Amino acid sequence: MNIQEYFGRISYKQPHKNADLPSLTAIFQHHIQTIPFENLSMHCGEAIELDLQATYNKIVRKKRGGWCLETNHLLFWALQELGYDVCILGANSYEPAEKGYTAQTNHILLKVVIKGEPYIVDAGFGGAYQMWQPLMLISGKDQPQVPGIFRFMEDDGTWYLEKVKRKHYIPEHSKDDFPPTPELGNIRKIHKFTLEPRHIDDFQELNAYLQVSPDNILRKKSICTLQTTSGVLALVGWTLTEMKYNYTEDMDLVNITTLTDEEVEKTLKDKFSVVLENKLAP
Repeated sequence: MNIQEYFGRISYKQPHKNADLPSLTAIFQHHIQTIPFENLSMHCGEAIELDLQATYNKIVRKKRGGWCLETNHLLFWALQELGYDVCILGANSYEPAEKGYTAQTNHILLKVVIKGEPYIVDAGFGGAYQMWQPLMLISGKDQPQVPGIFRFMEDDGTWYLEKVKRKHYIPEHSKDDFPPTPELGNIRKIHKFTLEPRHIDDFQELNAYLQVSPDNILRKKSICTLQTTSGVLALVGWTLTEMKYNYTEDMDLVNITTLTDEEVEKTLKDKFSVVLENKLAP
């Protein structure tokens, strides 16, 4: 495992002598724009090991992506190697359909402290709720980024992350593929977490459970999402969504295409730079 090899994987060529905020931001942005959030292994008959060497080989050497347990674990290792004060945290995702947070911790994220100031870094949420820059860990402050306005709210030691929604402009040719969603206010809750430091081994049970539980979204759908310089790409099953942020003021442009089986493989290669060793069952 070699930090220069990791930098090559994320196309990062800038100096990184200081474990400072500008370097963290640049490394993080390269990471999320080159390493997809994806769960394709479980839809290719491959087991996902929660082991740093296995994760490194998969993401860095085989140029794959991974889900939060993998991509954030890899980022945690890289930041440690670079001298950052970083620890792993556990979160409970918000389930819009259930109108509540999951009972079990099902997500990991990172806390990085720079010059005494704590930041949250999360490369593993994927889709339109993926942060693009480290977020200051401060309650009640709007933190605007290209994907939208993020905000933490703290209550008795529990931190809640939310994002202000934007409207979507969907061209006519995409509308058939995109059912209208009911408007439920303009805030999207993302997850909640505490600042209790965790170890990656705390998530071994979750890693095993997510691969066999028929009820979770990751078993039901094959997902591959990647942040771009202007928005986000998402391939869910056979549906490719291309979102451009702030197409017009407070509105994102959304294009949706339904692919054939053959097009899925080609799209993974052309748009996500993912080449699978085994056959994908979308």
